[in-house]
Amino acid sequence: MSASSPTTLPADIEALADSLSASANALHERIMRAIRRNGQQVDGADDDAAVAGDADGGGITHADAQALFEQEVALRQQANSLYVDAARLATAGLVVPQAQLLEVAGRARETIRRIDRAKDIAGIVAALLGLAGAIAGAQAKDAAAALEDLRDNLDAYKADSRKPDDGHTMGA
Repeated sequence: MSASSPTTLPADIEALADSLSASANALHERIMRAIRRNGQQVDGADDDAAVAGDADGGGITHADAQALFEQEVALRQQANSLYVDAARLATAGLVVPQAQLLEVAGRARETIRRIDRAKDIAGIVAALLGLAGAIAGAQAKDAAAALEDLRDNLDAYKADSRKPDDGHTMGA
C-alpha cells in the first residue's frame, strides 16, 4: 500500500491479497518439504530434528503440520476476503448498480452453460472478461461500455439461437 496516500484503492487491497496468497503458497511448499523429509528419514537417524521441526530443514510432527495447514487455510481465506473487498470497492464508483452486474453475469453463466456454438461462447466470454477487467481496473466508463457489450453479445446469441445451426458446434 502506498505510504504517501491514506486512501486505500482496490489495487492496494488486491496487492495485499496477492501477497497473502503468495505467503500461503510458500507456507504450503515449506510444509510439504518437511513432510517429504519425514518420509526420507531412515532408521531414526534424524528423529530429534523431525520432532523439533528444526530450522535446518528437518521433518515436522503431525501436530505441527496440521497447525500450519490450518494457518495456510486462514491465510487463503483472508486473501479471498480481501479480493472480495477490492471488488466491492472497484464497483462502488460504477454508474451501473451491482445488482445489474450480477444479473448480467448470471445470464452469461447460464448462456455459456447451454450454448453449443464455439463462436458464441468466445464472444460472450470475451465480453465477460472485458467487463471483469474494467471492474478490476476501476475504470467506471469502461465497465459501463463492457457491460453493454456483454448485453449485446447475450442478445445476439439469443437472436442467433433461433436460426438454423451453421455446423460449428462444440458437441456434448
